[in-house]
Amino acid sequence: MSLKQTLVAWGPLGILVLSIVESVGIPNPGGTDALLLIVTIARPEDAVLCAVLATLGSLIGSVVFYQILRKGGEKFVDRYTCTGRGARFRGWFQRYGMATVFIAALLPIPILPLKVLAACGCAMGVSRARFLTVMALARIPRYAALAYLGAELGENSSAWIKSHTWHMGALAAALFVALYGLLKWSDRTRIGSQTTP
Repeated sequence: MSLKQTLVAWGPLGILVLSIVESVGIPNPGGTDALLLIVTIARPEDAVLCAVLATLGSLIGSVVFYQILRKGGEKFVDRYTCTGRGARFRGWFQRYGMATVFIAALLPIPILPLKVLAACGCAMGVSRARFLTVMALARIPRYAALAYLGAELGENSSAWIKSHTWHMGALAAALFVALYGLLKWSDRTRIGSQTTP
C-alpha cells in the first residue's frame, strides 16, 4: 500500500499527519488540500473533524518550521539585510510582508510561494505569536471551505476549484491591496497621533 493510500485509509488522522509534514516544509504541493478533499468526499460526515485536524496539523508543523528558520535562517538573512536596500526590505517585510504570507496560506492555488515568504518572515524576526496567528487566520477558512466543498460537491470539487482559479487570483490581488492599504493607513494614523502635541 502506498503512502497516499495509507493516509486516505487513515481518514481524518491521515490529514493531521500530512498537514504536519507539509507545514514543516517537506515539499508536497497541495497534498493536504487534495487529501482533505478525498477524505471529505468519501466521508462527508467527518468534514468538520477533517477541517479541524488539517488546521491543527498545519499549526503544529508551522511551529517546527518557525523554530528551524528562526534559528538557522536569522544569521544568513542578517548578512544581507543589515545595510542599504537589504535593511529597507527587512523593515518593509516586518511591517507588511505577513500580509503576503496570509494570502498565500489562505488560497488553495499556488499564486504566491508560501514557504519562501514564510521563511522570510521567520528569519527576519517576525514573532512566533504573530506568525502563528496569521497562519491560523488563513488556514481555518481555507480548510473549512475545502472540507465543505468535498462534503457538498463530492467528485466535482476539484473541477469547481479549477474553474474558479481566476476568481481566486483576483481575490488575492484585492486582499493584498486592501491589507496593504489598511496597514499603511494604520501607520499614518499612529505617526500622526505621535506627532500631535
